[in-house]
Amino acid sequence: MTDGTGFDLTRLDTWGEQVEFTVDRERTIAYSKATNDPIKQHMDGVLAPPVFAIVPVMNIMAEATMAVVPDELMLRILHGEHDFRLHRPIEPGETLLVRARPVGVEGKSSGVVVTTQLETRSETHGDLVNEQYFIGFFRGGEYDGKAGAGSPEHGFDEALRTREPDFTVAQTFDEDQTFRYAEPAGDPMPIHLDEDFAKAMGQPGIIIHGLCTIAFTSHALIGQVCPEDPARLKRLAVRLSSPALPKQTITTSVWSNGTGDGRSRYAFETGNDAGKFVLKDGLAEFEN
Repeated sequence: MTDGTGFDLTRLDTWGEQVEFTVDRERTIAYSKATNDPIKQHMDGVLAPPVFAIVPVMNIMAEATMAVVPDELMLRILHGEHDFRLHRPIEPGETLLVRARPVGVEGKSSGVVVTTQLETRSETHGDLVNEQYFIGFFRGGEYDGKAGAGSPEHGFDEALRTREPDFTVAQTFDEDQTFRYAEPAGDPMPIHLDEDFAKAMGQPGIIIHGLCTIAFTSHALIGQVCPEDPARLKRLAVRLSSPALPKQTITTSVWSNGTGDGRSRYAFETGNDAGKFVLKDGLAEFEN
């Protein structure tokens, strides 16, 4: 049932079926290797990397988002933003219960934003492990106004530009990065693996998975703030601005942006060596 726009608003705030996911230690290690993660606890399979949180929910995230969208827009989706709320790291060997629900639809000048909430609980330990917000942008879609909840706020404070970043981290993608990432991430989309397909989609060639880029920035931040205790990362939110390419170097610039509620906050943005931002409006929160 739609409201006449083609968007099925009756699906908003309705949780989909809960799905079980068992965390394989070798897969978490493979994910760490696929994202060039240097954090010892991740590489040793003691803790899953923070952005591994996307793996258990990947399929239900897509299903919940598409549930509200008219058929003709489904292939026009872009990953607009992502917001990880990390109560604790995922532990290899535990069994997770995951679910998803679309929570908002909002029209923009060039398309429509759909916000989907994701929830991961541990069947093994009985606790809430993480929550996520996936913001999908559908190019060319039309929707007048806003329904449901808006996307979480994490905008960049422009006043921070009056001073130099507190630290910067440069990282380089490998030529085979997307091929190594696709399997452990469960994301075989051809735009990341097939040169001809990527060019047909208007890209200069194969592009890096957006979540791989986010994973790179996560360990760039952890490596500077708390390399011995990655569990201190409690929130990681970004807006994906443009895709990165294999062999490109990205540089993440980070500003300390205050404390509160027992956390230290950092604003960041990530640019590539072609002079474009790949991530903007970055926010990271670390437990003190």
